[in-house]
Amino acid sequence: MTSGTALDRIRVGSAPDSWGVWFPDDPAQVPWQRFLDEVATAGYHWIELGPYGYLPTDAARLADELARRDLAVSAGTVFTALHRGPSVWDATWEHVARVARLTRAMGAGHLVVIPEFWRDQVTGAPIEPARLTAAQTADLAAGTERLGRAVRDEFGLRIVVHPHADTHLDDTAAVTRLLDATDPAAVSLCLDTGHWAYCGGDSLELLRTFGERVGYLHLKQVDPAVLAEVRAEGLPFGPAVRRGVFSEPPAGVPDLPPVLAAAQDLGVELFAIVEQDMYPCLPHEPLPIAGRTRRFLAACGA
Repeated sequence: MTSGTALDRIRVGSAPDSWGVWFPDDPAQVPWQRFLDEVATAGYHWIELGPYGYLPTDAARLADELARRDLAVSAGTVFTALHRGPSVWDATWEHVARVARLTRAMGAGHLVVIPEFWRDQVTGAPIEPARLTAAQTADLAAGTERLGRAVRDEFGLRIVVHPHADTHLDDTAAVTRLLDATDPAAVSLCLDTGHWAYCGGDSLELLRTFGERVGYLHLKQVDPAVLAEVRAEGLPFGPAVRRGVFSEPPAGVPDLPPVLAAAQDLGVELFAIVEQDMYPCLPHEPLPIAGRTRRFLAACGA
């Protein structure tokens, strides 16, 4: 399907996540060299760093590995638990600064910030309550704005906060509270189309409502039938991914061409990074899916 809109402001990329990579080191994951080789083969130029430590953390070595494959970095990623208040700031900043330093050294301009899970990422066991108190909500907003300013001032990066399943930023009300309480100059949003659908949200509505705050996109889709099972059974995120809740485009929802067209209409340049959550997966599975997805997005005009 060819889009009627020229998506000249949308820069498509992929991420280690699309190769089943969730952790810095895990025997179930493909080696980083294979990821880099295959993401280039699939037709992508832009990538994210993925979990810090999966790709080489020596900037010179990583730059060389990327250059040999004609790859470039769009963003790094961090998980934070800023709702826990000022007591976690020092440890948070130590981790964020490491990732931000490498991200900046690779020439990227964004840092994706994901709130920490309230359930264990693999087992699904609860770690803390699913809903924040008023005080924790205030701490999350204050800490996120502080982080945005610090990352901008120290490293010249823009943070984009990522609503995500099984975190405290998983619905319209939580996103609205965060955006209303933070400075747009310090805090932007990463719209992940798959996670937003997983959480019951509408990507087009979010772009209409908060378009001026959207600074980055993650592209994925959910399988509505599997999502209905996940909700009926109360499945945690990890088991839901193993169940196949995220489908290969264009088989799932939301329909991506209208979302890309709405993003294009925002009038700003945006990265749109494919994240095909599929941990764990067999080593031969990611490349064919990545290639088909790249061709689908090209047919959409991206």
